[in-house]
Amino acid sequence: MKTSRCHRFLYPTLIAAFILVNLPCALRAADYEAKPDDPYFLKFNPRKAPAPGPLILKEGDRLAIIGDSITEQKMYSRIIETYLTACVPELKITARQFGWSGETAEGFLHRMTNDCLRFNPTVATLCYGMNDHRYRTFDMENEQWYADNYSAIAHGLKDAGAMVVLGSPGCVGKVPGWTKSSAYSVDELNINLCAFRDCDIALAKQLQTSFADVFWTMFKAGHEGQTRYGANYAISGKDGVHPGWAGHVVMAYSFLRAMGLDGDIGTLTVDLGAQTATATAGHSVESFKNNQLTVVSAKYPFCAGGETNSDTSIRSGATLVPFFQELSRFNLVVKNGAAMQYNVTWGNTTNTYTSAQLAQGVNLAADFVDNPFCESFKRVDEAVAAKQAYETKQIKQIFHGAEGKSDMAKAVETTEAVRAPLAKAIADAMMPVRHTILIQPVTRANLPAGPDQIRY
Repeated sequence: MKTSRCHRFLYPTLIAAFILVNLPCALRAADYEAKPDDPYFLKFNPRKAPAPGPLILKEGDRLAIIGDSITEQKMYSRIIETYLTACVPELKITARQFGWSGETAEGFLHRMTNDCLRFNPTVATLCYGMNDHRYRTFDMENEQWYADNYSAIAHGLKDAGAMVVLGSPGCVGKVPGWTKSSAYSVDELNINLCAFRDCDIALAKQLQTSFADVFWTMFKAGHEGQTRYGANYAISGKDGVHPGWAGHVVMAYSFLRAMGLDGDIGTLTVDLGAQTATATAGHSVESFKNNQLTVVSAKYPFCAGGETNSDTSIRSGATLVPFFQELSRFNLVVKNGAAMQYNVTWGNTTNTYTSAQLAQGVNLAADFVDNPFCESFKRVDEAVAAKQAYETKQIKQIFHGAEGKSDMAKAVETTEAVRAPLAKAIADAMMPVRHTILIQPVTRANLPAGPDQIRY
């Protein structure tokens, strides 16, 4: 029996096949992920993923976001770049996306030098496995082929000086129509993808790279979405493979956490007794008087809009993972309040909190969907979208088109001249935001109407 390269370094040959198909034979319970107590998860025994490590990004890093058609959707890649631009601007990260529809790890390996390494990335996220698993049941020969190509990509990037975040494939929600086959069930495809995910954990350990657990995070989030929002909620998209915004924000969450980002956007601290206010780095207090705090912020919380119950909504996907708790904490702490409750008005929204909640701190980013950063955040995001759209054209149509075949050096020069102002537009959109927070003791006259605005 041929032993997979993913596992031969870690497990005895005689049990490798059992581990690869997720049978809990030789490992301890602690070596596996904890599963929700639901029959939906009974067939799955994913290996324990490594916890996110320290921040791997440094100031001025150049990020390459690499993958197949799911990456070419330019959704999770857009969320990642917008997040890095707006939420951690002090890092001055720039990014490019290299998604290619229908691609496998082998496909990118063939074009990696021409399309990607020429831009000297210092960090790269990888997301392959969906096409590589061939929409069929698991077999070791296919997994070996995938592992060889995926590890070769990671080696190539590392040799070129890039830190690598090795991402697993996501999950499927149904057997996609283009396979024209009913031979396999959704569970069989996901068991195969889960085996690829376990393989990626072993590869990441072997290669000493970070690991982004896209599969298990999405799989759990998809079930939670259906539990909360209905059976038609499709974390993997309506075709079963290409997610909407909800699925993509879950993917982005997996990659951002794997990069070691801690989500500390900032803290605003108000002392009502002393009538003083302070702010952490990235924010400056302009004034505090009459219980109104005015702040100028050079870094933004992540603004996630949309309907909570829709799989096409970023806001919805962010409710299925601890996105705001772990990646977007913009805290307001109010000390020495004499009243039992306070109304906090930020932008067009007023929420009510107890004095105890405010003393402990509340996350404005999570509680205020509509907030003073939304307009500026949207401008940054739209600039990122325009640039990433051109990057697909640059690589697929020009580098791999007639212009590239005729004179690649010229094709690079002319397309980079077009891309440069698109990249500059992102930086230009990232302007400081001046905003005010009004903190008022609750009376019968100013208690907000409706339970949705009261935070208990």
